Amino acid sequence: MSKRSLSGEKVTLKIPRPLYNKIGRIIEGTGYNSVTDFVVYVMRDLMSMYGDMEKGTFSAGEIDKIKERLKNLGYL
Repeated sequence: MSKRSLSGEKVTLKIPRPLYNKIGRIIEGTGYNSVTDFVVYVMRDLMSMYGDMEKGTFSAGEIDKIKERLKNLGYL
């Protein structure tokens, strides 16, 4: 991933519609303005647990943990 992508350029991330709808119901009445805002928050929180993303220095174990958490969240 280029440095430019990390600095604010946006991309589309596709998730299953049932997951999107479920997240929408969960965040009703919270401070999140959209499903996108919530997903970005969750992903940033998840990634912060594994150090500096720009360095790209994830160990095999860290990558496995990230994949497992993404699977548990319904992304994989």
